[in-house]
Amino acid sequence: MSERTYKKDIELINTWFKEDVSKETTRPAEMLSLLFSATEPLFEIHHNFLQQIEHILVIWEGKSALHSNRSIGDILKDIIQWLPLYERLIERLPFILERINASFRHNKDFERVCRDFEARKGCYLPYTSFILKPAFHITHYLQIIENLSKFYVNNSSEFAKYLFIIEQLKQFNDEYSVTLNSLINLVILIELQRDITGMDNIVQSGRRFVREGCLLKLSKKGYQQRLFFLFSDILIYASRSASVQFQFKVHGHLSLQQIMVEPTEPKLGVNFCFTIYAGERALMVAANSEEERRIWLRDLSETAVSLSRINGNETLPFIPTIISSNELLDKIDNALSQKWIQKSENVSQMENIDKLHYRSNTMAHVCWHRNCSISAADYEHALTSCLSGYLLRKFKNSSGWQKLWVVFTHFCLFFYKSCQDDFPLASLPVIGYTASMPSETDNMNKSYVFKLQFKTHVYFFRTESEYTFRQWIEVIRNSTINSDSSQHTMQ
Repeated sequence: MSERTYKKDIELINTWFKEDVSKETTRPAEMLSLLFSATEPLFEIHHNFLQQIEHILVIWEGKSALHSNRSIGDILKDIIQWLPLYERLIERLPFILERINASFRHNKDFERVCRDFEARKGCYLPYTSFILKPAFHITHYLQIIENLSKFYVNNSSEFAKYLFIIEQLKQFNDEYSVTLNSLINLVILIELQRDITGMDNIVQSGRRFVREGCLLKLSKKGYQQRLFFLFSDILIYASRSASVQFQFKVHGHLSLQQIMVEPTEPKLGVNFCFTIYAGERALMVAANSEEERRIWLRDLSETAVSLSRINGNETLPFIPTIISSNELLDKIDNALSQKWIQKSENVSQMENIDKLHYRSNTMAHVCWHRNCSISAADYEHALTSCLSGYLLRKFKNSSGWQKLWVVFTHFCLFFYKSCQDDFPLASLPVIGYTASMPSETDNMNKSYVFKLQFKTHVYFFRTESEYTFRQWIEVIRNSTINSDSSQHTMQ
């Protein structure tokens, strides 16, 4: 039940984060007061709401002789009364996030407190994502209620309640859609700033994130893997550094003014090549598929055209912090590779890495390891899609099923032993995976089973009902990027 996750996420901010930052005397008190005064009432209503939902479920399952005078529609109707509280939170968040980012970057003590909070086992996302997540609760409720209403079409009185709730929530979402999209973009920039080293001004007013992902860049030593970040005004490329913060070192950048791209023939045995021209510079890169090449060509071209149409506005002020050079890049790559191996073999270093487990699940790192890319629309989906509940999990070569509480958010499955646990046992980013139904060769003689596969990594998941199966397969299918739609068709 996703409501348990909503409550727990808010509790992380109201309790854990509040306790940690309260110990820091130089904390931005005004900003934190605005944050907690907006989230504390939400925790109370979600706590009470969860109790009512659980009570109804117990009655439905026949585990209680008690009765309820309220239908599920009556309980869901309470959400409408919460809208002013969510309105206050959403209106405050731009200021809160901007201030908290400034404090994180310029106040070392506050930065340390935030990193310590994120190092807790129960903190499975960056703190900025936890702060932002409640802003999308109404979007989540709208999706759930729309799906639930389909089961009450023949119940006129109950169906009317659902239609009324849906109408109210849609009006709310429409009113705040622009603000929510801006918040998504702001959090993306903030979190990318933490992932990138060698460039200090990723977060800028007016800058819009477009796409990030892996491409092979041609150098004197051949093709080398690079992580490219496309924004509305600039293209940045980087590679993984030896930093224990799991950051990416910027190697170079191109302004999108007067940029041109064109597909090119295979070179050095590598397919899906294209060239990026910017002034007197030219980068030859290669994608991992024809589809990825098409997407990059489209986004680069459209973003450059969009920038050129902004009359009277120059490119955002930018101070380069590193000069790109193929020879220099080769030396950096060799040095970093050796340093990374040495650090990975060091036990104390691995303890530090273990404390930063959440950083390895950021979108930048997943794109790097899975050799794929994601767009702003994908990020939006990641922030607006959340699902949790019990699933049965089975590995490809195992014989038994393991029942786990699973939380899906930010393109990642987090596995808990039960819904009462404070921290996950493991996690699985699904970007790059293919979601499908089991094939005959899988010998899966069970109902409501779906399959996740990335290369040789295969997982099977089973739900306990058709309704929950449809929920999971829909959210997974829309989030794996490489999903084969033909295999998802349900009869």
